[in-house]
Amino acid sequence: MAVAFCTVTQVNDMTEPIIQLAQADADDIADFKKELQDAFAVAVVNEMKEDPGEPIPSDEELDASFNAQGAVTLRILCEGRKIGGAVVSINDVNRHNSLDLFFLKLGEEGRGLGHKAWLAIEKLYPETRVWQTFTPYFEKRNIHFYVNKCGFKIIEFFNSHHPDPSHPVSGRLPVDEGFLFEKVM
Repeated sequence: MAVAFCTVTQVNDMTEPIIQLAQADADDIADFKKELQDAFAVAVVNEMKEDPGEPIPSDEELDASFNAQGAVTLRILCEGRKIGGAVVSINDVNRHNSLDLFFLKLGEEGRGLGHKAWLAIEKLYPETRVWQTFTPYFEKRNIHFYVNKCGFKIIEFFNSHHPDPSHPVSGRLPVDEGFLFEKVM
């Protein structure tokens, strides 16, 4: 694991957990994928009422995200423990960046750690003009998180009548409908 290169803590309360970001290394990618897929599976199973029978997102989809132009794979650490991860795509020219994947490991959610991790990502990329991200329609907790906690606005709703041009509709999962969020810095 690379040395942490960004730390965020609340100044007014030193008892708050310290969140750090570190670039994920090659030895950690298999664990990163498994933890992300486990975290995403909970919501998909809750929505579909059955196991989809395959990891969501697939290993191939994750590899494409990790290897996309400008992609940075980050580990989220809480006091040195791996508690989640993120994949961001950074465009140094127009400074319109995207949060492609974001997760906390099962059991780490619900304590404000995700919000602190997002603040650390913002701090890590202070030159960003605009952030964008996507979440499926059924992910009410994600919608609350991005809009009410992180300050994003919903700018587009993708569905069968208005498909996302960058993600072909598969019809196999309820993730084909969802919201595009944007945060102007």
